[in-house]
Amino acid sequence: MAGMETAGVGGKAGVVMDSLRDAYGDTLVELGNEGANLVVFDADLAGSTRTSKFAKAFPERFFNMGAAEQGMVAAAAGASTTGVVPFVSTFAMFATGRAYEFVRQACGVGHQNVKIVATHAGLTVGEDGGTHQCLEDLALMRMIPGMTVISPADGIETKQAIRAAYAHKGPVYVRLTRDKFPRIHADDYRFQIGKAVMMRPSAEAPSAGTDVLLVGCGLGTSICLAAAELLAAEGIEATVLHCPTIKPFDRETLLKLAKAHRAVVTCEEHQAHGGLGGVVAEILSEAHPMPLRRVGVQDQFGQSGKPEKLLEAYGVTPQAVAAAAKAAL
Repeated sequence: MAGMETAGVGGKAGVVMDSLRDAYGDTLVELGNEGANLVVFDADLAGSTRTSKFAKAFPERFFNMGAAEQGMVAAAAGASTTGVVPFVSTFAMFATGRAYEFVRQACGVGHQNVKIVATHAGLTVGEDGGTHQCLEDLALMRMIPGMTVISPADGIETKQAIRAAYAHKGPVYVRLTRDKFPRIHADDYRFQIGKAVMMRPSAEAPSAGTDVLLVGCGLGTSICLAAAELLAAEGIEATVLHCPTIKPFDRETLLKLAKAHRAVVTCEEHQAHGGLGGVVAEILSEAHPMPLRRVGVQDQFGQSGKPEKLLEAYGVTPQAVAAAAKAAL
């Protein structure tokens, strides 16, 4: 976990910035000490994914498969049939793109107990450019029957999500990032698979919004929280709902809050369709049609650049969410 820093996306003075991948690596070591049935596979990117921490602590339970993502997933699926719990890591583009058929066939069809934890997702991959900025992974993974899909927002949630994935029976995909994100959760936060959590109103912003419901996952929730402040300055009250589990989605909480508001806006560091925005659109169109705007990448590939500049260029910002809210209202 990172300390008090200002480097990373959305960093400002006094904000704690968390490395999600460092939180992942640290949690793997903790779990490795607690249970002998955990094994880790990586596709020659252990330094970047932070599985190197586990490799150093438990070299006999770590397998570097080289740049062979498909074989890595197949090997992990096979290993899972022996009773071990395999964690598979590489960049999101390779885990969900290059290895998709094997994730579907080896992990999905057989409902194998494999945990795919991918780093370097979204625009905040930065200078590596569009080939490495995976913006489709949430959509791809949630379409696989039986796959649990999680997109944590900070280090506190990441550590708990990894533990929840380890305890869960069945395939899990966890989306992590390269850059650091603002910490939004308190130390007493408790993550649960399939549960959304209301971030605003809160102790800092106690008034309940009745105008617009802002829904986020991953970095999108930090952006929604900042957007809510912008809207409040204009007399528009917003509720912020954090949805770390894309599948199974907390349909009940979404509908309960949506019915108490005039409009809904989603935000994600992903294509605006297919991921979080897609899930929310599907639920609302079937159960409670209402004004909805989806903030995300609009049917484009990424490009090389600084993370904060890319978010601005692609309209994934608090200002964009606030503008979408006003348009929906």
